[in-house]
Amino acid sequence: MAESTAVPGAAADLTVLDGLVDTRVNRPTAIAEAAVRRRRPRSLLGPHRRLMMIAADHPARGALRAGERPLAMGRRRDLLDRLCIALAHPGVNGVLGTPDVLEDLLLLGALEGKVVVGSMNRGGLAGTVFEIDDRFTAYDAATIAASGFEGGKMLTRIDPEDPVTASTLESCSRAVGDLARHGLMAMVEPFISHRVDGRVRNELTADAMIRAMTVAAGLGPTSAYTWLKVPIVEDMERAMAATTLPALVLGGEVGADQDATFANWAKALALPTVQGLVIGRSLLYPPDDDVASAVNGAVSLL
Repeated sequence: MAESTAVPGAAADLTVLDGLVDTRVNRPTAIAEAAVRRRRPRSLLGPHRRLMMIAADHPARGALRAGERPLAMGRRRDLLDRLCIALAHPGVNGVLGTPDVLEDLLLLGALEGKVVVGSMNRGGLAGTVFEIDDRFTAYDAATIAASGFEGGKMLTRIDPEDPVTASTLESCSRAVGDLARHGLMAMVEPFISHRVDGRVRNELTADAMIRAMTVAAGLGPTSAYTWLKVPIVEDMERAMAATTLPALVLGGEVGADQDATFANWAKALALPTVQGLVIGRSLLYPPDDDVASAVNGAVSLL
């Protein structure tokens, strides 16, 4: 699929996409109206009894790379095209995004019957000196509830050598409580992180994930509505034995060996606490650029 052209099939119609700007200029209230009209899902789980979500909250943190394409997610029309293809698959029953992306999808009518989770803390911009200071610059719990969405997601990176980690943990704790008061899912994505040559790197080991997950599980005044969003690590079974909270496996970076990626997801899905997948760039920008095929392959694992 060339980035300069639309994708055939279930892709967003270009005339509709052109109309998004006109709507935002002349009738911004249409966004709230679309949220009110949206048909909500009956459950967080789809017909396969799993939660299969597409993630598209990367751009708001300045993380636009997908594989070898440094600005792949920087073309909104193309991103929406890919999202509409993924969400058209009946096995995909959810989406994760920031207000700008979710509101475009609302106006396109792509969120009918889907689990919608709003991304909350996007202030730790990728590659900056303040990256660990993950402030809440996107959704808050009150707006998520008012929009009729099903939950909120927060990135929770724990850097033992960066003191601003404490304020991030405190903010995430408040968000977990705020969402719980509305009866909404709090999706917490925890990592142990370190600066390596000036860049933040997540420690993807079982020991690190056990520590990160146990901290994340204890955030907030209740864990009743908390789900974890976790990466694939070696010895995944030992890592996931650290919690009884429901967990979703994230996709991570786009890899060249898609078969190996799918195999790792399949193994993780066999674990009792793993309730589904939250995949972004790996499905939206697969190595062969066939979004429909990649999504179909991921759904088949469920």
